[in-house]
Amino acid sequence: MQLHMRTGAAHRASTGSPHRSSARPRQGQLVRLATAVAAVLGLTTLSGPGAHAADNPYERGPAPTTASIEALRGPYAVSQTTVSSLVATGFGGGTIYYPTSTADGTFGAIAVAPGYTATQSSLAWLGPRLASQGFVVFTIDTLTTLDQPDSRGRQLLAALDHLTQVSSVRTRVDSSRLGVMGHSMGGGGSLEAAKARPSLQAAIPLTPWNLDKSWPEITTPTLIVGSDGDTVAPVGTHAEPFYSSLPSSLDRAYLELNNATHFTPNSSNTTIAKYGISWLKRFIDNDTRYEQFLCPLPRPSTTIDEYRGNCPHTS
Repeated sequence: MQLHMRTGAAHRASTGSPHRSSARPRQGQLVRLATAVAAVLGLTTLSGPGAHAADNPYERGPAPTTASIEALRGPYAVSQTTVSSLVATGFGGGTIYYPTSTADGTFGAIAVAPGYTATQSSLAWLGPRLASQGFVVFTIDTLTTLDQPDSRGRQLLAALDHLTQVSSVRTRVDSSRLGVMGHSMGGGGSLEAAKARPSLQAAIPLTPWNLDKSWPEITTPTLIVGSDGDTVAPVGTHAEPFYSSLPSSLDRAYLELNNATHFTPNSSNTTIAKYGISWLKRFIDNDTRYEQFLCPLPRPSTTIDEYRGNCPHTS
């Protein structure tokens, strides 16, 4: 499979060759030089909420490290608010987790759907973990716990519409930078949502289940997470054919968890968080600082049975 390698995204503008002069620089020139140096140094030392590189207005938070994306919490303090099923239209209500600070302006957002017979509580760990990295996260309940993937896909989109249009935190959300996640039938639903709304920036199905095995219509960057020990939605008949059917030209990846089950995504999981955060940051925030965790492709390990995909394409 062809890998699409990136070179450094940054480039330097040339202002021409310096000219030698016996005259002393003017005071104004020195001031401008000092200001320029300070600006450059400032960009290289940004380290917290409220500070991000000027060349990408969507960057949020400090430069990432392996420790920072594996941590239980990121740099942002998190608040939450409940959406009652009585005011939800087209889905069953849920909980919104969001960065407390407004210093960085708006954030990208993700709606997260549970699996068959499950409720939002089964994925509640993802709310504060992702929100603390600089996202608004909406973990939802479905209209009934027996809803099928196509219905769950529509409900994910209805939840995003609620989040961006009528929720109490709508002013914190950038409606042009949205994604979906889901577990099991919710994972199948996230594929349905990405198919129905190509404007989505990222999709992450977690041990997904769906009777539809082919997804060539999807244009949203998609990370599919399977488990080697999944007996409910075996990877050979679900996650793997889903991944293989995605267009080869798409930013796509398949992560198979090692020594894991169908229900592994229902508990706090460092591997899911690490690569999920990296995927969401890269494609919702267009933050190339996270490419280091996606390319070169991760190798098999005690937690990764297999990883397939391509390096993120140059924008």
